[in-house]
Amino acid sequence: MKKAFITGITGQDGAYLAKLLLDKGYEVHGGVRRISQPETVRLEKLGVAKDVHLHEFDLTEMNNIFRTIRDYPVDEFYNLAAQSFVGTSWELPIYTADADGMAVVRILDTLRTLKPDTRFYQASTSEMFGLVQEVPQRETTRLYPRSPYGVAKVYGHYITMNYRESFGMHSSSGILFNHESPLRGKEFVTRKITLALAKLAKGGSDPVVLGNLDAKRDWGFAGDYVEGMWRMLQQDVADDYVLATGVTTTIRDFIRFAAEALGMEPVFSGEGIHETAIDAKTGKRIVEISEKFFRPAEVELLIGDASKAEQNLGWKATVSVQGLAQMMAKADYDELA
Repeated sequence: MKKAFITGITGQDGAYLAKLLLDKGYEVHGGVRRISQPETVRLEKLGVAKDVHLHEFDLTEMNNIFRTIRDYPVDEFYNLAAQSFVGTSWELPIYTADADGMAVVRILDTLRTLKPDTRFYQASTSEMFGLVQEVPQRETTRLYPRSPYGVAKVYGHYITMNYRESFGMHSSSGILFNHESPLRGKEFVTRKITLALAKLAKGGSDPVVLGNLDAKRDWGFAGDYVEGMWRMLQQDVADDYVLATGVTTTIRDFIRFAAEALGMEPVFSGEGIHETAIDAKTGKRIVEISEKFFRPAEVELLIGDASKAEQNLGWKATVSVQGLAQMMAKADYDELA
């Protein structure tokens, strides 16, 4: 039986990955932050909360990392934990650098010391491309991060590559473009949209308040993307891979897809901070714009080229952005009382 350790196991990706690995016969361990009661709702929704072994794990504490890896040696280590909200990284830039950047080398160096044959996966991100230098973005595209989050992730990405090249470790990075699901945190824009629209469809009156509706993202389904993570660590030779759908969609269109899935007819009017949207069927205002949700430095366009992953890993996204928006909107609607 293979053993795996997942940091961030209680998050969206961690929960889907835990289920995938359990289904493949792994013994699954996971790292959780020290809180009075671990938040296991995502694991519970997927029916695997009782099947994983949880351990206190702090990305910023070297001794804790060392002891955990010493006491629970594994075949595969997936580092998914991070300060993962881009907007918050401007408020917590030093913590973000520590948790998303320095934590990676803490884990890698501990593995190098204690169990260098462990296969390591680092959760890199399309936010590293930031002010994009090439369209679409691929593994060789120059990085130009536009947030403290993106900058910290660049360090984690390059140190993963460095330990692979310097010490022969099987360390790979997945440069994942936006991947969402019904398990997505409510602070992320896609889930914020689908939850607010579901409440409106249930009779609520509060519109979803957003920032730049023109921002374009490459959105896929998280359940697809964890399969790609696993496939990277099954390769004989470690490498870095972009995982993406190859389709870019504005936030405005994501709203439209989610609203239509709930039987609404969204109609947009105005421009910039004065743009709004109403449901033509009910006359309800469903979208408003607020300056506070604009980023200090915006990432305008992200679209990935996953041809390397398709060729080498046999991986391809299976859920369209329309299907994703529909899945999330209906899940939120069904969960509301």
